[in-house]
Amino acid sequence: MTGPMSDVAALGTVLGVWAHPDDEAYLSGGLMALARDAGSRVVCVTATRGELGTPRPEEWPPERLAAARARELARCLEILGVGEHHWLGHRDGRCADVPAAGAVARLCEVVEQVRPDTVLTFGPDGITGHPDHQAVSAWTTAAFERAARPGARLLYATFAERRAARWDTLNASLGIFPPGYPVTTPAHRLAVDLVLDAPTAGRKVRALAAQQTQTAELIAALGLDLFTAWVRDEAFTERACVPGEEPPVLPGRSAGSSPGSNQW
Repeated sequence: MTGPMSDVAALGTVLGVWAHPDDEAYLSGGLMALARDAGSRVVCVTATRGELGTPRPEEWPPERLAAARARELARCLEILGVGEHHWLGHRDGRCADVPAAGAVARLCEVVEQVRPDTVLTFGPDGITGHPDHQAVSAWTTAAFERAARPGARLLYATFAERRAARWDTLNASLGIFPPGYPVTTPAHRLAVDLVLDAPTAGRKVRALAAQQTQTAELIAALGLDLFTAWVRDEAFTERACVPGEEPPVLPGRSAGSSPGSNQW
């Protein structure tokens, strides 16, 4: 991990808002595990049950896959130590069609109930450009601006620029990212930059492996060591500040310092 665990503890109560089961583990599994180990409250919200997330719909019709992915997510969160989870109940692949006012209002209720110090979600790019990811990012940003308490932080999942050269060829071979993705962020713009230690990386991989309808074939194809290396980094950038605001700084770190398909 780049930086001491105290940096993760300083995030306080963490609320993650994601589109499909497995988004939370791929993008923040290590952070969630470290936060729980530090005694922080962690709450996860998932917009859909990912019922369309299969290349074999004849084997996995939507109702069957939704039920399986719900069970898998429960096991994944158990491994990460996260005991609080909310479903938003939207249809997979249709988040962009959901009336924004209702979706934002529901998330405002969650934010008001949880009172998070830190909210995690996709950036506007949606990591992979997936419309569900982009819709969830927009909803969460609007709910944060409306309902978050003063001093709370909104962090967008991103890829550290330093990862690009190492993984470009593999990413292209997997076909996860469309042209122009992933959007990467240089080190000086990262608010949180984690390189997970071996035990935490192993725990994250176990959590991802629990979502076997999404990960079993990929882990088998890459091999455990390569898959672990591929998911070992987690990075977040701060939401752009409102004009006139001072940019927030991660506690313990001075301003300007650099911290050391599935549906996903």
